[in-house]
Amino acid sequence: MSHSKSQQSLLISFVQEIGLTVSFENIAHQTFLPGLCIRNGALIIDSEKLLYPGDILHEAGHLAVMPPDIRYAMNDDLPNTNMHQGGELMAIAWSYAACIHLQLDPHIVFHQDGYKGGGSDLVKNFKEGKYSGLPLLQWNGMAYDDKRAKELNAKPYPEMISWLCCKNNYT
Repeated sequence: MSHSKSQQSLLISFVQEIGLTVSFENIAHQTFLPGLCIRNGALIIDSEKLLYPGDILHEAGHLAVMPPDIRYAMNDDLPNTNMHQGGELMAIAWSYAACIHLQLDPHIVFHQDGYKGGGSDLVKNFKEGKYSGLPLLQWNGMAYDDKRAKELNAKPYPEMISWLCCKNNYT
């Protein structure tokens, strides 16, 4: 892989620093992304099977954008519900913001083998200010769009207000 172990360590450290749990284990079952799964709100990493370190940020994003009561109940493949479809959009936006925050090339997350081959298009859209997922991040109190940021004299997305969703707007 072209991505170094130091980048992988940086991603893992960031995920842990924001308050998500990471465990290192052998994963015997098939997973959506090689070397990664979610168990009871924790990110499980099998370093031997992990193909793309940037996938760590995307999976962490799924956990980060959900309120704690939902996060801690998340396991493996996420159900195809409106909440988790919105979570996918938020995880994409969250992981892009994390790349910018960490000063990493977003292609580490949005690589050629992910997002049904559309990773480069996602990066292009984000660089052009087309922030899919931002309205939901704002709804969850995690980021501001330009208009709201100006009203509050705050920094707009991709700056994050909070890396973890703390309130449950779903109930």
